[in-house]
Amino acid sequence: MKKYLLGCILAFSTLISCSQKEVNSTYYLIRHAEKDRTGQTNKNPNLNVTGQQRAEKWKNYFEDIHLDAIYSTNYNRTIQTATPVAKSKKLEITIYDPNKMYDDDFKKNTKGKSVLIVGHSNTTPSFANKILNLKKYEQMDENDNSSVFVISVKISSDKKEISSKMLKID
Repeated sequence: MKKYLLGCILAFSTLISCSQKEVNSTYYLIRHAEKDRTGQTNKNPNLNVTGQQRAEKWKNYFEDIHLDAIYSTNYNRTIQTATPVAKSKKLEITIYDPNKMYDDDFKKNTKGKSVLIVGHSNTTPSFANKILNLKKYEQMDENDNSSVFVISVKISSDKKEISSKMLKID
């Protein structure tokens, strides 16, 4: 009987500790690096030399930050910005649709993970606002290629905490 009682207590305490487990997700959102502006009609430009150097700076910035996934819109400039980080982390770049940012599938796929998301001057703050579920950030300045939004989402059995900050690297 003592063994049965001990087993029940152990099982019950395991269930309680599992139900109180905290799930942490961290999102790093950046705008693509500097693009080539010589062809005004080009809707899908590559990075210019400064942008390629910036992409390397992003790789260095994320060097000591664990990442589980990297997302990018399907444009040359965003993919080229994400590529140095992806190569250094040995991760594939997942293409996302900016019209479906932070939908149920994205939440499910990134739950409990550390994720880099590369977007644009309008989609990056919009994505951050969707995660935060409030309008905190405005559209980025067209020359801002050095800001990173860091959003932490902590979910436990009894509450959800979200924090955010915006940093500049250079």
